[in-house]
Amino acid sequence: MATLGGHGFGAKVATATAINNMDRCTGVISLESGPLDHRYYEAYQELESYVNVAKSMRVEKMDVAQATKYLKDQIACEKWASIFIQNLESKGDGCTFKFNVDGLHANMKKHQPEVAVWNSQYGLWPGQALCLFAAHSRWVHLATNTLAFYNTFPRLQGKFPGHLNTFADEWESPLNHWLHEGTDDQTWMLSQQMWRWLKWHDGTHVLLADKSEAGWYNIPDRGFDVEQNTRHGEYNPEHVHHNYLHSDVYEKSRAARGVEGASAGQFLQKGQFNDESRW
Repeated sequence: MATLGGHGFGAKVATATAINNMDRCTGVISLESGPLDHRYYEAYQELESYVNVAKSMRVEKMDVAQATKYLKDQIACEKWASIFIQNLESKGDGCTFKFNVDGLHANMKKHQPEVAVWNSQYGLWPGQALCLFAAHSRWVHLATNTLAFYNTFPRLQGKFPGHLNTFADEWESPLNHWLHEGTDDQTWMLSQQMWRWLKWHDGTHVLLADKSEAGWYNIPDRGFDVEQNTRHGEYNPEHVHHNYLHSDVYEKSRAARGVEGASAGQFLQKGQFNDESRW
């Protein structure tokens, strides 16, 4: 069980991965991106032009110094130029890019490129989510785009500004997109905001509000309980549906209830709930 996070296009990848692996993920952290269609954004169109520059280069005939100079001359944004330059490496008499330029270029040429478009057929994420972006972001527009987050992250409704909020308010780079590249104080504040969210939501079952509810509710599992004659089947023991590390919620709930819950290593006797023919 894990929380997946990403920045920019990586946030879309993290969300799609979590949706397709709900049995292994409990949360998503989305930084400076979201379930949006970026094809018409000026920022995306600029990036597409920079990918076209990289695609047109004959890097196999250039050394790193020549390729670096070419990128600096052709890419107007210093930040994006530095990112492309960081992905250069020597290869034989020339050089190459560390990422798949051909694949990225081909994807961006599609009518609905996966890197730019969040398609509704990808589904929604019913678990916990933390979405942070810059107040002056060119990739997530505070005035119009936040409604799209609720369509994919229904648990965000009613959670503004706690779980859906801006982090940086500077106009210039890096804090208008690269939230994690600010000063030491700024990156520390970002890490603390993420840590506080993880403390109460990482590992929390999707049916619970946060870790404070762990131990107080039985979480129904799939199947049919032949002993109790219920459609819910067996109940997940507490240690299965909750990341109990660094928390005393179980101890508190056991003391309040006066009974002991399932602990790590404790299992029901064989066949107590389900007939073996149903295993």
